[in-house]
Amino acid sequence: MSATSNATDLLRLVTAGSVDDGKSTLIGRLLYDSKQIMVDQMEHIEDASRRRGHDYVDLALLTDGLRAEREQGITIDVAYRSFVTPRRRFQLADAPGHVQYTRNMVTGASTADVAVILLDARQGVVEQTRRHAYIASILEIPHVVFAVNKMDLVDFSQDRFDEIVTQLEELNAQLGTHDPKAIPMSALRGDNVVEGCAESMPWWDAPPLLEFLEQIQIATDRNLEDRRFPVQWVIRPMSDDHHDYRGYAGRVASGIWQAGDEVVVLPSGLRTRVEAVENAEGTLEAAVPPMSITMRLADDVDVSRGNMLADPARPPMVAREVEARVCWMSERPLETRAKIGVKHTTRTVRALVEDLVSVVDIHTLDDVASPAKLDLNDIGIVRLRLSEPLCVDPYAENRETGAFILIDEATNDTVGAGMIVTATP
Repeated sequence: MSATSNATDLLRLVTAGSVDDGKSTLIGRLLYDSKQIMVDQMEHIEDASRRRGHDYVDLALLTDGLRAEREQGITIDVAYRSFVTPRRRFQLADAPGHVQYTRNMVTGASTADVAVILLDARQGVVEQTRRHAYIASILEIPHVVFAVNKMDLVDFSQDRFDEIVTQLEELNAQLGTHDPKAIPMSALRGDNVVEGCAESMPWWDAPPLLEFLEQIQIATDRNLEDRRFPVQWVIRPMSDDHHDYRGYAGRVASGIWQAGDEVVVLPSGLRTRVEAVENAEGTLEAAVPPMSITMRLADDVDVSRGNMLADPARPPMVAREVEARVCWMSERPLETRAKIGVKHTTRTVRALVEDLVSVVDIHTLDDVASPAKLDLNDIGIVRLRLSEPLCVDPYAENRETGAFILIDEATNDTVGAGMIVTATP
């Protein structure tokens, strides 16, 4: 298998939608119609559906795995599911819809290639649609699918679907959503999810949802221009047979890496070149994200865990101060002058919160300047001063080297997720 196909085989998608838009039913339909459900699972779901008094198999029960969310009839946590079709492997993060679970949506969407945002065809674009699209846009998710569900409840009307498409075009223009696509469907009936909809919606001539997801090209979504390799581990066997061996292991963050490439070690600035790129099976012609590899360098330069290898012609910024968009995930508010840990790729440093620049009004999506604090689920712009330099890129240019998490140094809990907007050398 080539490096490129190996890296693009898996499609990560996140689903989000308002309560009762039918998101769990849609995921259940995807799994059921693509033959991903075991016989005993199906028997359990049929039995649970009967106990609830349904005269149909409630496919939503396939994904509402937590007892609490089953009892409440809502999805409250991120549930991960994997499934396979003959054309692609999928990892699906089912994110909760309500505003109080914004942090869960950010967590589920942070690594996604595609966001599937559900709408109720009767309601069209509502506040939660705007919020989910906003989160997809700030996370720079490369592809966004708007699943216009419950078309059976509007008599499969093309006019109604066209009205919603117009609303979505205005929203996407405002937010700068990447590669938006609207698809009409009925998850309950199965129209246009895995199977087509020739009878119910003869006016729709594009593929159903699953076929569309199978066809999305994600190889070009990753940054292949800027070579970035955060060093996770220094390998020195120190045995008689390998006493001269020194390798640097980690996961390719971006760029295409090959033997002979010029390289700069950051933050020290030392220069050398790549002697070999290897994995467990031997020497590679090239490595691309997100492959895990070991790199050997031509010269015996000082490299340690937390350093970054990069292209000297297009290096990241070595910064002591960053301005970032932060989603706050702790019950305890974030305030100015707080001290906090920042984990960026393989390096962790301490930081001081210099300023809370703004916070997003999650209902209007307007920025409110100079908030006193960031509360749980708030998204705001924060200025951080770092104790040691980090090698960073703007998140809009590189999702891997533009992202970080915030850590409470007292408890070691993850309390925030950050996306770098600007950095000061």
